Amino acid sequence: MTPAARILIVEDDRDIADLLRLYLGRAGYSVSLATSGQDALSAVRREPPDLVVLDLMLPGLDGFGVCKALRGDRATAAVPIIMVTARADESDRIAGLELGADDYVTKPFSPRELTARVKAMLRRTGPARTNRLGYGPITIDLDQHVVRDGDREVHLTAKEFLLLRYLIEHRGRVLSRDLLLSDVWGYSYTGGTRTVDVHVRRLREKLPALAEGIATIKQFGYKLVEPTGTGGDA
Repeated sequence: MTPAARILIVEDDRDIADLLRLYLGRAGYSVSLATSGQDALSAVRREPPDLVVLDLMLPGLDGFGVCKALRGDRATAAVPIIMVTARADESDRIAGLELGADDYVTKPFSPRELTARVKAMLRRTGPARTNRLGYGPITIDLDQHVVRDGDREVHLTAKEFLLLRYLIEHRGRVLSRDLLLSDVWGYSYTGGTRTVDVHVRRLREKLPALAEGIATIKQFGYKLVEPTGTGGDA
């Protein structure tokens, strides 16, 4: 199963952010929010998204500063950026494009148009994130099969690794034990869901950041919620 492309919306107007999250979510994307420039940089460096929708007017570090910082870092230089702003001046638009923004949308705008632009941009650029996943202090190198909790390397079994990856790629969704057995273990549900519970318990023990992040849904399954302090939720 191919994970949904991840979109980071950087917008301090909650109404606009929620509207964009609604439309992009309906289009099948995994959406997270940041409400300031500094939060945006932290979120992108923690786990580069496939595309950033970046408001220009932000508290503290503005959109120009965020764009410049992302383009100046080799790890984030290729992440597509669509700037969104109330400024209609040609000089501002040119400045954003010269700093490295890939597209520029002026408010007020149609959420459907922005969603279409996101789709077009992702078709042209492809996913920016191919070999790393993150959740709070946890990082997963998909190529090397290495998991770290901060600076500490954590040794997981093959199934624990696959389960962790699946939970992170599907964060925010309620996942039944049946679905986890099918997609992680590779077989249909046969009545033995205890193996899922055992592996979840082991992940919680080995990765304390997951202890509160993995919510148990009574008599159904699990849901990985966004870590606290990420500036938004998926």
